Amino acid sequence: MNILLLADAFDSLTQRVYAELGDHGHTVVVEQVPHRADVGGIVGRHRPELILAPVLTAAVPREVWSAYPCLMVHPGPVGDRGPSSLDRAVHEGVRQWGVTVFQAAEEMGAGDVWAAVTCQVPAVAKSDLYRNEIADAALEAVRLAVERVASGTYIPVPREAVAQAPPYFRQELRRIDWESDPTGTVLRKLRAADSRPGVLDTLLGEEWYLHGGHFEDRLRGRPGELLATRAGAVCRATADGAVWIPQLRRRSGPGELPGLKLPATLALGDRLPRVPEVTAPLDLADDRCTWTDIRYREDGRTGFLRFSFPGGAMSTTHCRRLLAAYRYARSRPVSVLVLGGGRDFFSNGIHLNVIEAAADPAEESWANINAMDDLVHAVLTTTDRLVVAALGGNAAAGGVMLALAADEVWCRAGVVLNPHYRLMGLYGSEYWTYSLPRRVGAGTAERLMDDALPVSAVAAERIGLVDRVVDSAPGEFGAQVAALAVHLADTPAARARIAAKKAEREQDEARKPLAAHREEELARMRAVLHDRAAPYHARRRAFVRKEPAGRGRRPVGAPGIGGK
Repeated sequence: MNILLLADAFDSLTQRVYAELGDHGHTVVVEQVPHRADVGGIVGRHRPELILAPVLTAAVPREVWSAYPCLMVHPGPVGDRGPSSLDRAVHEGVRQWGVTVFQAAEEMGAGDVWAAVTCQVPAVAKSDLYRNEIADAALEAVRLAVERVASGTYIPVPREAVAQAPPYFRQELRRIDWESDPTGTVLRKLRAADSRPGVLDTLLGEEWYLHGGHFEDRLRGRPGELLATRAGAVCRATADGAVWIPQLRRRSGPGELPGLKLPATLALGDRLPRVPEVTAPLDLADDRCTWTDIRYREDGRTGFLRFSFPGGAMSTTHCRRLLAAYRYARSRPVSVLVLGGGRDFFSNGIHLNVIEAAADPAEESWANINAMDDLVHAVLTTTDRLVVAALGGNAAAGGVMLALAADEVWCRAGVVLNPHYRLMGLYGSEYWTYSLPRRVGAGTAERLMDDALPVSAVAAERIGLVDRVVDSAPGEFGAQVAALAVHLADTPAARARIAAKKAEREQDEARKPLAAHREEELARMRAVLHDRAAPYHARRRAFVRKEPAGRGRRPVGAPGIGGK
């Protein structure tokens, strides 16, 4: 079918719908719908067989939904309505939720139901839930709905009496009472607003949005008091315990630029009181329940270096800390080393928010890119063991290249990869000119970079971008990867591959040294970073400040990669 996707933004769910429908043979085009856009005019340019709105807050006009099959995707079960569905689900601690695909109608959310799929709700943050269990359910519902539309025989189920949609989940409903709210309640409030909008709160006499929340098992203090810092996060006392808050965003005043979501200690800066930096060991004991963004453990001859940074963004500091942890892991007597394995983002490359907040964004960009390069170089030059990159969540730009530096790349089936830099106005680094053609060939590497389109895990495996697709639920990926990696470490084939690695790396180095790849990539990057008129600076600013893109985005598909 010729399918038009209408969306507020080309977000992770829209990208996955686009990529996976393309994998199933459909011709898919995406249009971002700006505020007050002429939806009828947009649709008229394409004249699709089906309109699908994975993430659309604007109402679809009657002239559109009366002329075309027009399906809306709602992140809630049948009967649920309103703009804050997932926020309420996480805030209230529900155990089961779902996704509904319904026909657009005069009243928002009142159309006939084409498909509905339920899912479990683990105790995770809203954005993690959205990219994993909700996205899995959404894709199942979307595929079913598209098949039913294509059949021409399916009759959608009429909605029963539609209840009034609850209002937007305002900040007063999210507010934390530090004196009386128990830790579980505080965590639900924080997790229900983790990525956006955050929980508005007063901290150190100023108003901040709090982003993210994690349990702390030992530290205690006066409710609301800052107790400690760790790796950029702050620990704050609750009525009966404490929580870690990784990121803060200052509330901006009238006429001010929107605040940036930043590591909490960086956001606070000189405002931060003298509290201890309470580090966590890499090999944190299993009986501890506290937050840390980098962990290491071993199982026989297999090492597991797991990391998880908010939004998948890796600042200069993140990269250097992860490099130090990687060097430690590389010193251990293991034959297989697994990078990643968590359920959410693997990595999205450099930290644009930290860069934007820097006194000199060009210099911070340069430092961040070089720190990413140092980390990738360490992985590429590991020749005494096999390295597996395990992607339980999405990856983009330098994060994809970090994964490609490993010997094998394993992805959960729902992962979406964006192996390109062009949309941010960058040439790219992280040794991509070595790693990407080595895996997929020069022609496909060029298409991936030029088309700048998302690639599903299945399509990535088909073209050689990844080696294994693991069909698992989000919460089961880590355990499946662990079992596979332990088995790999015990095989004779692994020992043979390790023996061959050093020779292969030496042959590649003789053909073209890694230093030459880095020098050429960084020369291109340096020219962009220090050109104030280069698109990178305006695009970065628009991205982190959530400024309007100004026009729709129309991916046209990429035959042989993911689209049709």
